Amino acid sequence: MFANQLSAKIVGVLFILAAVSSIIGLMLYDPILNGPDYLLQGSAYGGQVTLGALMELILVVSAVGTATSMFPILRTYNETIALWHVCFRFLEAVVITVGIISVLALLTLSREFAAAGALDTASFQAAGTSLKAIHDWTFLLGPNFMLGINTMMYSYIFYRTKLVPRFIAILGMTGQRLFFCAPYA
Repeated sequence: MFANQLSAKIVGVLFILAAVSSIIGLMLYDPILNGPDYLLQGSAYGGQVTLGALMELILVVSAVGTATSMFPILRTYNETIALWHVCFRFLEAVVITVGIISVLALLTLSREFAAAGALDTASFQAAGTSLKAIHDWTFLLGPNFMLGINTMMYSYIFYRTKLVPRFIAILGMTGQRLFFCAPYA
């Protein structure tokens, strides 16, 4: 019983860490993802964007940590769903990592653009648009779609086993549906 309580505390801390680091990371990315002149001005925010990438790497580690910490508990109730949860949580982490790489590549592009002057603006703009699109799609697929699947799996187990109060499990299943609807609203 003590091991389960310790795992539950670790999972709780990791979920909070994931939420906080993802929000901070996205806020730190703002100048390069949403700035009007991100190619020219983006490199001036290099430290901020790099710190945002570090925050998102903390998110990736905490996402994997929640999956591996929850697995021993979930598998005693439904091993198949517990294993799927680990797989989809790892996939979510991989997709988020691709998004991090796209932002860091956008930062590199901004530095190259600033160093080269305005030689071939159209090429830089096309590359920048592509990298921003990669980040946008990974944001939809990782933190939205994959997280929704993961939330549904463990909320279902929590509901069936009463490991948490039922209203919390129902809140998780309801929130999962909102994750799926949010990108299309």
